[in-house]
Order: sequence, then C-alpha cells, then structure tokens
Amino acid sequence: MLESNKESLKLEAMKRVVGLIAKGKNASELFPAVVKNVASKNIELKKLVYVYLVRYAEEQQDLALLSISTFQRALKDPNQFIRASALRVLSSIRVPIIVPIMMLAIKEAAADLSPYVRKTSAHAIQKLFSLDPDQKEQLIEVIEKLLKDKSTLVAGSVVMAFEEVCPDRIDLIHKNYRKLCNLLVDVEEWGQVVIISMLTRYARTQFTSPWKEGAVFDENNEKTFYDSDSEEKKGQIEAKPYIMDPDHRLLLRNTKPLLQSRNTAVVMSVAQLYWHLAPKHEVSIVTKSLVRLLRSHREVQYIVLQNIATMSIQRKGMFEPFMKSFYVRSTDATHIKTLKLEILTNLANEANISTILREFQTYVKSQDKAFAAATIQAIGRCATNISEVTDTCLNGLVLLLSNRDETVVAESVVVIKKLLQTQPTQHSEIIKHMAKLFDNITVPMARASILWLMGEYCERVPKIAPDVLRKMAKTFTIEEDIVKLQTVNLAAKLYLTNSKQTKLLTQYILNLGKYDQNYDIRDRTRFIRQLIVPSEKNGALNKYARRILLAPKPAPVLESAFKDRDRYQLGTLSHSLNIKATGYQELSDWPAVAPDQSVRNVEVIEPVRNLPSSHTSSYLLALFKKPPVTSPVL
Repeated sequence: MLESNKESLKLEAMKRVVGLIAKGKNASELFPAVVKNVASKNIELKKLVYVYLVRYAEEQQDLALLSISTFQRALKDPNQFIRASALRVLSSIRVPIIVPIMMLAIKEAAADLSPYVRKTSAHAIQKLFSLDPDQKEQLIEVIEKLLKDKSTLVAGSVVMAFEEVCPDRIDLIHKNYRKLCNLLVDVEEWGQVVIISMLTRYARTQFTSPWKEGAVFDENNEKTFYDSDSEEKKGQIEAKPYIMDPDHRLLLRNTKPLLQSRNTAVVMSVAQLYWHLAPKHEVSIVTKSLVRLLRSHREVQYIVLQNIATMSIQRKGMFEPFMKSFYVRSTDATHIKTLKLEILTNLANEANISTILREFQTYVKSQDKAFAAATIQAIGRCATNISEVTDTCLNGLVLLLSNRDETVVAESVVVIKKLLQTQPTQHSEIIKHMAKLFDNITVPMARASILWLMGEYCERVPKIAPDVLRKMAKTFTIEEDIVKLQTVNLAAKLYLTNSKQTKLLTQYILNLGKYDQNYDIRDRTRFIRQLIVPSEKNGALNKYARRILLAPKPAPVLESAFKDRDRYQLGTLSHSLNIKATGYQELSDWPAVAPDQSVRNVEVIEPVRNLPSSHTSSYLLALFKKPPVTSPVL
C-alpha cells in the first residue's frame, strides 16, 4: 500500500502504521517504504510520515540521513506544521555529523513567524544540547532570543530549554521576569509547571526573606520611598518595616488564580511556590486546593499527602480545620492509609487528641496488618508528644497485648518498650504482665523487646527475670538471632545483679552461644564472658562491667519519618524519594540584602503611528469612495 500510486491507499497505510506504533508494536522494517513518501504533496500523509520518522529516525540513522535534503526543503514549506515536523525529525537524527545543519535550522526556526515552529525550535535546543554540549554558547543566544518572545505557546518550552541548558544564567531572566509572570495564566499547563519551578528558584536569589521575625508588612507606606534622613538612629534603621518587592508580590498575585487549575501538577507547583516564597500568614491559602486534590487518583493522592505530611510538621494550624479529610477510608491503599496516619499524628494536640485516639482505635482493628502496626506506632508517638494522654495510651496498648493477631501484639510490645523507657519507675506491673504473655508471643522482634525490658529493669522484677531466663535457656538453640542476642544480654545483666540464682544459668547460655552457627552471637558471647566473669587477664575491664551493661540509657525519641524532608524542595522527585535525585537543583537561601531591582526594568518603545505609504493610499481611496453626507433640511 505504501508503494502504490494512489494517495488514498498510502494514507490508509500510514494510519495503520501509526496505529501499530501507538499499540507499542515494532514497525521499523517499514522505514524504507515510509521514507519515500516524505516528499508527498498530500499534507495529511506528510504529517503522518513525519510522526513515523520522529519515532524511528534515531534507530535508522543511515536511511534517515539519505532523506536529509528533503527535510531541509521542508523547513521552508508554507505549512507551519510541516516546517515544525521537519525540524522535529531533523533533531531526532542523533548523529554528530549533522550538528551544524541542526544548529542552522534551529536559528532559522527561532525567527519563524509561526509561534508553533518557534516552540518546536525550543524543544530542538534540548535535543541538540544533549547530542553536543559544546554548542552551549550558541544555544544560549537562541534561548535569549526566544525568552523575549511574547507568545504564550513558546514561553513554557523556552523556559524548559533554559532549565536544561543554562539554569544558572539568571541574568537572562531579569528582563523577561515580569512578562513571564503576566503570561503565566495563559501558558499551557505543563509550561506553567516549568515556569513556576524556575521562578521559585529565581525569587529565592533576588528578593529578601518575608519570614524575618517581627517583620511588619508595610507595602503601601510611601514614606519609605522618599524618607532618607540621615538623622535616624541606627536602632530605628534596624527595626524598619519589611517592604515586599513589587516584583515578589507580582509573582504571588499572578500564581494565586492557578490554585483553581484542573491540572494537579499546576496546583502542586503553586502550593510549593507559596510554601517557599510567601509570607507565613499567606501560605494557608493553598490548603483548600491541596485538600481538593485528595479526591483525585491514588497516585496523585500519594504525592499530595507526602507534601502535606512535610507541611503539617512545621505548620499544624494550616490543616487542622480539614482534619476529617485525612480520616482513613476502607477503600484506601496501604501506602495512602499510612500517609494519612502520619498527617493525623502530626496534627494531634491537646484539643483534638481524644478525637484522633478514637479514630486510631478503629484503625487498630483493621484487616490490613501493616496499617494496624503503623497505627500502634502512631499511638506511641502521640503518647510521647502529649504527656496528658501517655497513661491512657499505655493502658490501651497493654490491652492490645491480649489481641489474637500476632502482628498487633508484636508492635504493641515494641512501642510499650519505648514508652516505658520514658518513665520506667511507675510501670513494673506492665513489665510483669508482658512476662506472663512471653510464652504466647512468637514474633522475634517482640520477644527480643520483652527480654531487653527484663534485663534493663531486672532489679524491679527480681523474681520474674530469672524465671524468664530459665525458659530461654531451654529454647535458646531454636530461637532467632535477635532473640539469642538479647538472651545473652539478659544473662549478663542478671549475673551482675543476682548471681546467686543465675550464675549456672548464665554459664550454660554462654556455652551454648560459644558454639552457635552465627558468628555475631559467638562474638558477643566471648565478649560478655570476658567482661563479666573475673579472671587474671581481664581484671581491669571487669570493674566496669556494671557501668557498661547497666548504664542509664536515654529514652528513644519517636519522630516523624518526614521530619528531615523539608531540606528538599516540595513537589520534587527528591522530596518524594527522600534522596537527592539526578538533576535536582537546590533552592538557595534568601539573600541578606536584595540585589538591584532595576535590572528587571524594561524600556518601553512607543510604536510609531505613521502608516506605510501603501496603507495611506488605500485609506484615502476608501475615504473618497464614501457617499457624500446629505445635509439635513432646515
């Protein structure tokens, strides 16, 4: 069909080929037959051929190079879509030998009358830069020219090229800053995301911080512009009110309407811009928009909740009125549930803790075991952060120890262990209760936690601890490694505090550990034996055994997993992964003194009103052809 003489058959064939590509099928074998039709007169056929060539030009470079003269001719085609498609194909042939041809084509396209072709030239800049970074200086000149473009179609693409090629050349943005702010509302959605991201970085280098303590917002005070009396005291100069740069305010004002955008990425971009740039009392305007995004797909929910989790650590008040939006639904996926749980824990305070704990009681009964375990961790965090409910939480967790589900019991034991470390004196009853349950608990981490508690507070439960050690001596060989290590520790601590009852037991356990298959346990056993059992060789170390093993230990701090994520810019991949991703550009700190704001001033050239001679003559002819105005009869 591709080689037939009928245009209709060729067109039908191309539609089928593009359909195959769309389904992910390989159509590269048809390249020679398709490339012959690149010179076709039929516009529709030509467009489809270019779609195919963009896809396969990189794979079939030799065949694509044979048609390069056709692409160059197409760059002069009267149809703007053909010109753009030709440039797109040309930039897809990634062969260093045609770099000069590509460079020339990009420069010509950047001056094209069609904004669509200029947009395509901005896309081609990035492709050429990745192919040959040595062309950077010439490409920067093209970017500088395109940044001055007044078309909303071009703005997003050229800023993307700027971010890719020369993100550090902030001087190129100065003159175009106000234009970009004003065009922002009309740019296409993905262009808005790129521009907002770039302007966030720009603003952090050009304006002073609006977060200074005691900053007074005095933007309308005209006196500050004229009053330069040198008689003022230094103290008064230091306490002068903060005046926001008009350009800083322009950016905030022009991005605010985009919070209503239907594109979630745009809303997220504006939210991060306000978080990083706006005065603290203005940031809360993004709250409703972010909560609105939670009605979207779970992938979107995940990213939005991650960002809200980071925000809610620093500013609880922002999301407190919308607390019910973060209640977990039974249809939520586990990763969404745990993020909502994280946010509810961050929002907890004395006023709402009773409501949150009631909600948590329901979550603990969830069939989703990972989520139930995360809820118990959250209860533990609430107990440490809000002292008024510590005892209530502890009693609730102790009740969970009789739960049928092993995962819930194990997690409860681990959290109780951490809570008891904060105030151990009052809770010997809880330790006794856990000792009774020890035989029924099979999860290694939970067993290890109970053994650690027994050893740490063995002087408070002098009758129970040796009995637990006796039971462990029986099952030592079949226990998990983490449990064996804690058994050795318990034996050592009891040997130091109650050697009458436990001396033989300790020696038995140390002998078992000496021949264990795991070298960590063998190593720990040898170390403990040398430390606690006095002999001629180790006399010096033996004196300090009690101070080493029974030293008072600081209580663990239960912190949010999102505590340190604010070092990354919100909404970025690095923030989501909590590691620095390739290509991540850090936000700079606010400058102490604002750079000169006059660099953003643009000279306005008044257009000349004189009409060209051809226009003048046609205008006069039209004037003379008009019928005469009849005077009214008096």
